[in-house]
Amino acid sequence: MLPGDISAAARALLAVAPEARGGVCRRIFSGAVEALVHEKLYGRPHPRWGDGSQSAAARRWQLADEPFWDDPAYLRCLQMVLGGVAALADEAEGGAPAG
Repeated sequence: MLPGDISAAARALLAVAPEARGGVCRRIFSGAVEALVHEKLYGRPHPRWGDGSQSAAARRWQLADEPFWDDPAYLRCLQMVLGGVAALADEAEGGAPAG
């Protein structure tokens, strides 16, 4: 996962209502996984979720303009996305889920 993936996902969250962010975040992550599986099976990007990157999955939503790093709402969105990344990393290592 690249920094641009994190930024795109956080910007997608920033563009939706705060109460919708958790669901959108989970859908971005699950869509990216779905796309990775599709690409491995069929050798081409998923028609809805793209190439399996978080960035491609996040772009199904409107992205907010890139805010400054001191924007509290953006920081909360980044924390949410990074929490998802940490959970994936823990899962990949066979460890306990992050949280």
